[in-house]
Amino acid sequence: MPTILDIRHVSKFFGGLAANSDVSFSVEQGMIMGLIGPNGAGKTTLFNCITGFYPPSRGDVLFKGVRTNGLQPNQMCHLGMVRTWQKVRPLAKMSVLDNVMVGALARTTRLEVAREVATAQLEVVRLAHKAGAIAGGLPIGERKKLEVARALATRPALLLLDEVMGGLNPAESEEIIQLILELKRSGLTQMVIEHDMKAIMRISDRIVVLNSGEKLAEGEPQQIVNDKAVVAAYLGEEVA
Repeated sequence: MPTILDIRHVSKFFGGLAANSDVSFSVEQGMIMGLIGPNGAGKTTLFNCITGFYPPSRGDVLFKGVRTNGLQPNQMCHLGMVRTWQKVRPLAKMSVLDNVMVGALARTTRLEVAREVATAQLEVVRLAHKAGAIAGGLPIGERKKLEVARALATRPALLLLDEVMGGLNPAESEEIIQLILELKRSGLTQMVIEHDMKAIMRISDRIVVLNSGEKLAEGEPQQIVNDKAVVAAYLGEEVA
């Protein structure tokens, strides 16, 4: 499959601190790439560099063959890349449908088209029955689904999910896992940050492991789970 995202020697510095250091990997079209690592490993910072919220201090981000360094998040969205956030923040006083229409309006100025797109994405995430509900009143599991629906309404080619299962109970997490796998079957490329190791092993085609801002390992799930350096990073032990 062709490469949709190419991360080349990306570093991000805040003052003298390297949040990411010389990170390289590529994502093929149609795959799910997992991104894991201990707290503070630089995962969300890397997402921010990829999606235009931070410019990389060094290195290059190429999306669909185009160097995107310096582009803003709205420009990245128009190119076909969108992300969700760890802390979901719906437009609390608006309806669920209107929230998703905001995402759809990234691609159209016609409200009737935006409404059709939003309605379709609520069906995808199984929130159609809550279309008229006020978004601020949703429980966390449904807020997470709403966040995904709003992102999908922008019609992305690459969806980046930042701890979309964080704070969910096992049943809610299972719903999200099934949604991610359904999106893969539809052809959507995804990158997923997740701390639930069982979940990330189930959904990922490949996994990149970050530790202290650097890439520690990359490989298929079974390779990663058997990597002594990865195990040591998660358990806080030194590798002999």
